[in-house]
Amino acid sequence: MKDFFYAIQDLFVNVLFAPLDALRALELENWFAANAISWIFILIGFVAMIYWLLQLRTFDKNNEENKSVTAHSYL
Repeated sequence: MKDFFYAIQDLFVNVLFAPLDALRALELENWFAANAISWIFILIGFVAMIYWLLQLRTFDKNNEENKSVTAHSYL
């Protein structure tokens, strides 16, 4: 049973966290390169938010949204 938990430890420490260890080492060399991943995720989130808002605007212009008080069961 002890070997099972050591196998889980080995999987996480040596395999799954290896990219994060490489990123930590990269931060000491080049801060901008290490934070590029964060900026990419922020950019993806921003693009998704803009797309979502444009879709909401399209549905609002077509009057497809039910705005009555009884439209939602939780109201």
